[in-house]
Amino acid sequence: MGGIVASSNKQLSVLISSTFAFTICFAIWMMFAVLGIPLKTQLGLNETEFGLLAATPVLTGSLVRVPLGIWTDRFGGRVVFFWLMMICVVPIYLISYATQFWHFLVLGLFVGLAGGSFSVGTPYVARWFQQERRGFAMGIFGAGNSGSALTKFVAPAIIAGFGWQMLPKVYAAAMFITAMLFWFFSYSDKTHTAAANVPLSEQLKMLKDPRVWRYCQYYSVVFGGYVGLALWMTKYYVAEYGFNLKLAALLAACFSLPGGVLRAMGGWISDKYGAYKVTWAVMWVCWVCFFLLSYPQTNLVVRTVTGDANFHIGLSPWMFTVLLFIVGIAMAIGKASVFKFIGDDFTHNIGAVSGVVGLAGGLGGFFLPIMFGALVDLTGVRSSTFMLLYGTVCVSLVWMYFSFNPRSKSVAQAV
Repeated sequence: MGGIVASSNKQLSVLISSTFAFTICFAIWMMFAVLGIPLKTQLGLNETEFGLLAATPVLTGSLVRVPLGIWTDRFGGRVVFFWLMMICVVPIYLISYATQFWHFLVLGLFVGLAGGSFSVGTPYVARWFQQERRGFAMGIFGAGNSGSALTKFVAPAIIAGFGWQMLPKVYAAAMFITAMLFWFFSYSDKTHTAAANVPLSEQLKMLKDPRVWRYCQYYSVVFGGYVGLALWMTKYYVAEYGFNLKLAALLAACFSLPGGVLRAMGGWISDKYGAYKVTWAVMWVCWVCFFLLSYPQTNLVVRTVTGDANFHIGLSPWMFTVLLFIVGIAMAIGKASVFKFIGDDFTHNIGAVSGVVGLAGGLGGFFLPIMFGALVDLTGVRSSTFMLLYGTVCVSLVWMYFSFNPRSKSVAQAV
């Protein structure tokens, strides 16, 4: 009985410390969503350049996910997670002394390493739990995505009170303290690591499995879309509705917060109803919401027998926020359901598979803000952001339908 209690205590401690560490890492990974707004004015950036600035950390955080996942399988999540956080401290701090656009881009690449923490924490946490509880555990850990909302609550206040240069200094200190807390409250288990004599080619064999690429596609929508919007929405509120930075960040958090916190609920729902059914439902909800969000602010003149009648068609900021809130919930559930697929199908190499899938999602989060900016520069229509996402979800629904329809019943039962 004592061994069971000790094991249960370790499970809880690993889950809490990992979730907290991931929350801080994600908050720092998303820092340019808010920090980029005063920098855009100071550096005179256009929309595309702002998108590149905001997305640069996402690129590195995506590219390192595969090697980090493999190293986690090999060396254990505790060691890899700790050193990943420590390496990020200095470049975060140096951002406060950057003065030119390229300075921010280069340092942003190093700060982006923090985003790779997902591919470390996911297999690390998953291996501490039995399969019937694994989806819920990974969902709780994934709730660290709410770090995006944390940045939107904290960063505007720091910038308003002390200037933008203070934000990187505070975040560097937070990362260092978090790394120390994680090390002292987490544990290692040698049985959770892959054998040292397993070659890299053996670990990467799963790339031949078509299921991996299917999960990459799903995750590029639910996670890539989440990251892209989390980086873009604060600026969108400022530009579209004329709100100040604090109010814009607060309303943007209405998307980011449920998109992170409710991932645990997504894990529970996926455990209960199966990853296929849940992911399919998520795609449909996003499709409907993006259709409504795509409609630009429009003034319509109708000629009647008594003269011209003027109509305005467009979403109010409150209706816009409600739809974003729904999208945030859907994406939170979808992120968990995709990793339920992985936890069930790739038990022995979760790290490598989650790294590949995380890479696909992260690359989506990198390219989307740049494409958002380019579309606004080209069309002058801010809601083109959601037109792009609407088209992406359309493709995803068609692909998912033809992937599963011939055997949808058997797949739904299997997952």
